[in-house]
Amino acid sequence: MASILDIARRTISLEAEALLALAASLDDSPDFQRLVEDVAASPSSRLVVTGIGKSAIVAQKIVATLNSTGTPALFLHAADAIHGDLGMVQPADFVICLSKSGETPEIKVLAPLVKNFGNPLVAITANQKSSLARQADYLLYTPIEQEADPNNLAPTTSTTSQMALGDALAVSLLSRKGFGSQDFAKFHPGGALGKQLYLRVQDLYPLHERPVVGPDATLSEVIVEISSKRLGATAVISPNDELLGVITDGDLRRMLQRGGDFSTVKAIEILSPAPKYVSPDTLAVNALALMRQHSISQLLVVDNGHFLGIVHLHDLLREGLV
Repeated sequence: MASILDIARRTISLEAEALLALAASLDDSPDFQRLVEDVAASPSSRLVVTGIGKSAIVAQKIVATLNSTGTPALFLHAADAIHGDLGMVQPADFVICLSKSGETPEIKVLAPLVKNFGNPLVAITANQKSSLARQADYLLYTPIEQEADPNNLAPTTSTTSQMALGDALAVSLLSRKGFGSQDFAKFHPGGALGKQLYLRVQDLYPLHERPVVGPDATLSEVIVEISSKRLGATAVISPNDELLGVITDGDLRRMLQRGGDFSTVKAIEILSPAPKYVSPDTLAVNALALMRQHSISQLLVVDNGHFLGIVHLHDLLREGLV
């Protein structure tokens, strides 16, 4: 009897082989490229993706990926479609039907209805001779030797291929339309992915007070400024507002470890003259990378030599970037 790991490896291997076969099959069919070009050339069109059973679940995932990458799409359950929901299909829409066999009863009823509406019909199927394939304006073939389960029944390899083809379609359309990172951010404003693309230091540092002392500030004044502003550091600036350096709580600890008389110590004597800093328009994710590179927890924000404030690691934690 095969071990659990043997079964798992066989499943993954079968699905990997199916994906390789799927990639190779694109060379033999012009319909995929033709579909991408036609959809890209129809800015008012949407992709209506439908299926039944496991294919319906895959269809929902494809719709989500299309929408998040700039191609308007909606999910239509095949069973609901033939009981009134076909009303959501607009004249310019492309209808994509997912069916391994291409002979699913609901799909067999739905396909001619779509054709009667005059909408382009796209078939994603493993059966090139099926009724769905014969009626399709675009046939996207998913070659499947066998499902991964021992009985060759449970949708596994077939649904993996469907999902991969849906991803290929979404990414191809993304590329064809010139959909960039800023466009992506517009559709993901609330998540960490979007924040990596739009959140900037200038959105964060104004949330804090501006810790600053002059070069002649006493050690006591420095400690009070760092403690009261609660950012673990303070900038040291000259009377004409020139940034001279930074003093962190780490600098204070190292000074105390050296010992000596601290009663006359001035800020100018203990500052670090080459602080790490960023401009206000720096992406927050790049500020995080700089913190990690130098193992620090705060960065000065400087614009044309003028100290504006501090962005702290906790700001990035709060925004979900860490």
